Amino acid sequence: MDSALSDPHNGSVETGGAANGTTRPPSTPEGIALAYGSLLLMALLPIFFGALRSVRCSRGKNASDMPETITSRDAARFPIIASCTLLGLYLFFKIFSQEYINLLLSMYFFVLGILALSHTISPFMNKFFPVNFPNRQYQLLFTQGSGENKEEIINYEFDTKDLVCLGLSSIVGVWYLLRKHWIANNLFGLAFSLNGVELLHLNNVSTGCILLGGLFVYDVFWVFGTNVMVTVAKSFEAPIKLVFPQDLLEKGLEADNFAMLGLGDIVIPGIFIALLLRFDISLKKNTHTYFYTSFAAYIFGLGLTIFIMHIFKHAQPALLYLVPACIGFPVLVALAKGEVTEMFSYEESNPKDPAAGTESTEATEALASKGLEKKEK
Repeated sequence: MDSALSDPHNGSVETGGAANGTTRPPSTPEGIALAYGSLLLMALLPIFFGALRSVRCSRGKNASDMPETITSRDAARFPIIASCTLLGLYLFFKIFSQEYINLLLSMYFFVLGILALSHTISPFMNKFFPVNFPNRQYQLLFTQGSGENKEEIINYEFDTKDLVCLGLSSIVGVWYLLRKHWIANNLFGLAFSLNGVELLHLNNVSTGCILLGGLFVYDVFWVFGTNVMVTVAKSFEAPIKLVFPQDLLEKGLEADNFAMLGLGDIVIPGIFIALLLRFDISLKKNTHTYFYTSFAAYIFGLGLTIFIMHIFKHAQPALLYLVPACIGFPVLVALAKGEVTEMFSYEESNPKDPAAGTESTEATEALASKGLEKKEK
């Protein structure tokens, strides 16, 4: 997982031209400001819209649209798994040819990117289809076993509109595969981020604190303790990071002097912010205090990361600044409002578990009936 905000080429030796001693001219202040501002905006979009879509995704018909719930055990193991994956990629790049590894990864992310982008644009594209559009329904169903032991492996329902979205996403996929253009990379990166925030759900705030705390240590160690993360980020030709050129004003769309932001710095805080939005809704106060607080905290934390990186000219572990902000600000608000107990006792069920779904429905009905009783009084 690339989870560092870095500016690897600002006046430094060119990645592909170190051997012949060529260097890039320092970026202009305008170009740097444009790059940093664009990265900040691109990070905010999937968090905001992904959080809104996370509220509705559990009501989807398709199994693929159902959220995946992260438990405290998953959260505790995640930094270890991420560290092993990161170190494995680093060793692969050191031992084997970088060209062949990136070719394999490009094909893998080509398929994933098309599916993620299609899922992302589908709700927006539905508004552009005419009313009389011939929309047919399809179902992709794979089962295992027979009779009472039959188990669904894949149950995906889609329609003609979804196929159109898939076709449009495929055009972006081919563009990325052939050109590796930074715009195509960012389209896939934004789609991955939005899908992650939408479909990955933390089951409670405590789990979120465990996950963010563990990745806080992970990020700091792999960025400051070693050169592993920055090396992988520069070598890994896949849409696992958002990039924006600092020389866009000079070279246009063919610019190649990039600042980058790892998707981990978007998705990990994003799923915590989305959890707080769902907590806001559970309070039934028609306010989104914790969501907006954590969203503002994210802006503050990422802005601070960019400022520190610009001052010290060194890649920064963004979670070093994002984690304290995204956890600390909402907790302070909860302390001020006297809702700390409610925040940490809020629990989300796994919607894929029928029993959990029943409990969730009963709890919702109970809350609704209490609300009606209060109104009558």
